[in-house]
Amino acid sequence: MKKVVVSALGILMMSAGSAQTVISYGNNKVSKEAFLRAYNKNKNASEDKSKAVREYAELYANFKLKVQAAKDLGIDTSIQIANDLSNFRREIEENYVNDERAFNSLMNEAFTRSQTDIRAYHYSLPVEAGLSPEDTLKKYQTIKGFGEELKKNSNAVVPDAVKFNDLGFITVFTLPYKFETAVYETKVGETSGLIRTKSAWHIFKVIDKRPAAGKWKVAQLLFTFPPNPDDKSKANAKQLADSVYGLLNNGVDFATLARNVSEDKLTYLNGGELPEFGTGKYNYAFEKEVLKLLKDGDVSEPFATSFGYHIVKRLGFTPTPSSSTDEALQYELKNKLMKDNRIKTAKDRFAKEIEAKVGFKMNAKIVKLDLMKYADSVMVNPESNLTEKLPISNKTLFSFAKNTVNGKKWLEYIREFKANSEVYRGESNDEIWNNFLNASILEYYKKHLEDFSPEFAYQIQEFKEGNMLFEVMEKEVWSKAGTDTAGLEDYYNRNKSKYKWGASADVLMMNCATSDIAKETIDQLKAGKSWIELMEARPGDVQGDSLRIELAQLTNGTDARTNSFSEVTVNADGSASFVRYYDLHEAGEQRSFEEARALITNDYQSEVEKKWLESLRKKYPVIIQESVLQEIIKGR
Repeated sequence: MKKVVVSALGILMMSAGSAQTVISYGNNKVSKEAFLRAYNKNKNASEDKSKAVREYAELYANFKLKVQAAKDLGIDTSIQIANDLSNFRREIEENYVNDERAFNSLMNEAFTRSQTDIRAYHYSLPVEAGLSPEDTLKKYQTIKGFGEELKKNSNAVVPDAVKFNDLGFITVFTLPYKFETAVYETKVGETSGLIRTKSAWHIFKVIDKRPAAGKWKVAQLLFTFPPNPDDKSKANAKQLADSVYGLLNNGVDFATLARNVSEDKLTYLNGGELPEFGTGKYNYAFEKEVLKLLKDGDVSEPFATSFGYHIVKRLGFTPTPSSSTDEALQYELKNKLMKDNRIKTAKDRFAKEIEAKVGFKMNAKIVKLDLMKYADSVMVNPESNLTEKLPISNKTLFSFAKNTVNGKKWLEYIREFKANSEVYRGESNDEIWNNFLNASILEYYKKHLEDFSPEFAYQIQEFKEGNMLFEVMEKEVWSKAGTDTAGLEDYYNRNKSKYKWGASADVLMMNCATSDIAKETIDQLKAGKSWIELMEARPGDVQGDSLRIELAQLTNGTDARTNSFSEVTVNADGSASFVRYYDLHEAGEQRSFEEARALITNDYQSEVEKKWLESLRKKYPVIIQESVLQEIIKGR
């Protein structure tokens, strides 16, 4: 059994030159600043500040001794610690590479948009690569003329070359940021301006808006027909759906039908349940039918989409939070924002702000026109190794405080950027160069974050020392105590009086899938059936264990009677539990070694840890500076 680690103590000791020392252990020192940071982060409310500070100083000294012991064992350089630290660093570093004002602005915008769903039509005119200037102009004139006509007439004829799509309702993060902004900035009944992307022209027409609809949890039965189905295929799917709908109306279980007849290969084994979803996730025809289900348990009539006929059952509904301080919504929006391309706005602004801080300096001898020319050469021959052979390949383009970036890096960047269809949207070489500069600045900053952000350095060291503490406790305390049978038995024999039973009982504890099954199980036990036999007959639905337990650990244990059953208790997950009491025992009976082993192990761990700390204090004598403690206590 492992004792809970006071991992919150794992906080970095930052050396501060002439900073006051509050704790020393051997040749190591803890500054007043580092101690205060740890204390203020982890302190509990206490009327006696003097006592609280002194107790924490002892705890913190013990923590630092254990971390030092981990270093002595080389735990700090282990592959596992390095991997864990690398993963943690990746998780948190993005929080330090955004312009806070720009990020907050995007978060506020995302929240505002999350409160409203907008229904829109999308018109697009593809613009193929390699078109002549004349043909490109014709495309532009076609879409521009249609857009002007659409503004005057909602029923304007859509040209054959223009594609139409009813998007249904969308919400924040449903569409690419440029499209989303166009939709949210257009009033109901009006048409957006022209939007150009790498491969097409786009226009959006806003049809309707509504308050955010929230999220749904549903199960479905699906009866498919092939793409471009004929009338017979549709009729067969509808006939099957109508037949199954009739079974539902006659009381047949929805989940059972999903497992037996639904053709949705992803959900039929799970009773037809879909992951929770919100506006814009699925086909508008599907969402529209889900919205008609007003309460949990409601089942739709069969309806058709392009996939087939559906029958949907509402399982749950979560409204969209209307408060900007709602933690769950803020967490969701932040996660989506960090993964969305719009975050580039905040990152680009931040990169400009930290240029001087990272020591960025452009090589004045580099001619930008050459950079563009050589980049074109690489793109003409993307499979070659030109990135290593051109005149700028080995020349320094710009430098930072601790390293330089050469031309090869730039040529590799633009080649990879243009080859990635997910990121390249027809940007010019000049735009890509600016991306390269910003990316290089941010990359350098992230690799050297400890130099620029004390908060980041604290977090990294806190995480590392917390992991080191866990590993050294496992090695020096938990494993030793848990496997030292002779030591455990000796501790038991020295402390037998600690391990007495309270008022207790020999019991059978049963847990069943439902309260009805629990009641059936009680009846069968009363009839003489073996509990093991009942478990084997209904695996998963009936589970049990026979043991001795103190009555204080049981709900209503004081009501226990020999050879009796407790009431059935329904648990939060819908399962049901009960207890069968056999013999009752008065308090004071001696626990055997095996009966007390878990308790003994926990106590023995404390003894092992105490002796270990005593040895560490001999190796690294601890001195706590009373004068500095007094300053902390008095708030100076």
